[in-house]
Amino acid sequence: MPSKRLGDAILIEEGVSRGSDKNTYVVGNNKDTAVMIVHDLFGWTFTNLRLLADHFAKEANVTVYLPDFFDDDVVDPETLDDPEKRAKFSMPDFFAKHSKDVRFPEIVAAAKELKSKYKKTAVIAYCWGVCACFRLGADPALVDVISVAHPLLVEKPEIDNCKVPVQIMAAEHDMEFTPELKEYTNKVIPTLGVPYEYIYFPGLVHGFAAKGDQNDDKQKDGLERSKNSAVGFFKEFLHSSS
Repeated sequence: MPSKRLGDAILIEEGVSRGSDKNTYVVGNNKDTAVMIVHDLFGWTFTNLRLLADHFAKEANVTVYLPDFFDDDVVDPETLDDPEKRAKFSMPDFFAKHSKDVRFPEIVAAAKELKSKYKKTAVIAYCWGVCACFRLGADPALVDVISVAHPLLVEKPEIDNCKVPVQIMAAEHDMEFTPELKEYTNKVIPTLGVPYEYIYFPGLVHGFAAKGDQNDDKQKDGLERSKNSAVGFFKEFLHSSS
């Protein structure tokens, strides 16, 4: 699929360098509705996220954008599973380099650009991208719908301020999206006056919606169910007549 660049102020064709433009994987041809994926630790080149983009474009009838918010700083998907690679990788250093303060303005710029070109937009985020997704959801001028899976680094004030329809896909076992934070989320969001869908995945762990092992029936089912859930949410809120 073609790569384009999603810039702070303009979407331009591949090969044109302009300021802080972001390389972006783009798929789909709907001129009215778009979905932006905010990637996880493994960045915009992660094969599973590109496959999800393909599915969303086809099954939800949207144009999907997967920008590179790490500026070519690619983490090997095997890093967390390989003890030798894990020992050489500093998670704190990586997240300090790509912190909320550093990357959120770029994510906002990308969301604004899509909102200026499409009648309705959604943002779906995995892991690292979820806190940005909630922040976008605080401003309906930036996005119409948000969907998130296995949140990382999300803080309660980000949950408190959601003003658009929100979908959360949560694993049973998740050291980042703790039982306490799950409880808080399910207590607060229903009071915000926005459509809310919470989908629970028993037996699964953090990362299931993007990095599940397809050789394991439970994980494969989680991958498929989470993908289908996101597609259904996009269909409901991006293609409605309202």
